[in-house]
Amino acid sequence: MSKILIVEDEESIAELEKDYLELSGFEVEIENRGDTGLERAMKEDFDLYLLDLMLPGMDGFELCKKIRQEKNSPILMVSAKKDDIDKIHGLGLGADDYITKPFSPSELVARVKAHFSRYERLIGSNAQQNEVIEIRGLKIDKTARRVFIHGEEKNFTTKEFDLLTFLAQNPNRVFTKEELFSNIWDMESIGDIATVTVHIKKIREKIETGTSKPQYIETIWGVGYRFKM
Repeated sequence: MSKILIVEDEESIAELEKDYLELSGFEVEIENRGDTGLERAMKEDFDLYLLDLMLPGMDGFELCKKIRQEKNSPILMVSAKKDDIDKIHGLGLGADDYITKPFSPSELVARVKAHFSRYERLIGSNAQQNEVIEIRGLKIDKTARRVFIHGEEKNFTTKEFDLLTFLAQNPNRVFTKEELFSNIWDMESIGDIATVTVHIKKIREKIETGTSKPQYIETIWGVGYRFKM
């Protein structure tokens, strides 16, 4: 449930705002002073801030400025002042919207919902999505460098992970040991390519249910290995 902090010194207005927002499914807390509102905002996590402009202890402009320095959640300012300069000042300090009193409770709820939707889209578009390969119960999280087999995480060394990922990204293609050695160990085939065989064996022990009949990494006798789709 999204949590909203209302900082409003007129108790009747604050309670009206709270009632309508709670009816719309939000959790709402109220502070009646700017200074105590700031203290609450810094100590707790809120998903949106609804700030009156004229407040005892600290005005809404200063409160908005200080909250924005620490928090990214939407800030809506409420005031009976209709001057454009006040709106410009509030928005310049980091407010996301400016609502002029008097306003209908339904307008307030609509604006709050709109800003929640906008913020969630913004967060969603900026969030990094892990690059994941999933094949028949095998999950390779390339971003986190983690491997799961039927939901159970398996520990992989760096080269084991790199080798498995390389094969899984190139399914149904046969690679010689020399090719795998060159790609994974970043060396020409002048080293001990037997290390490829050793690593394939270790990978199979972790992801295959039966190493005699592998479901993922297939041996192509006389040639090399292939990841089966």
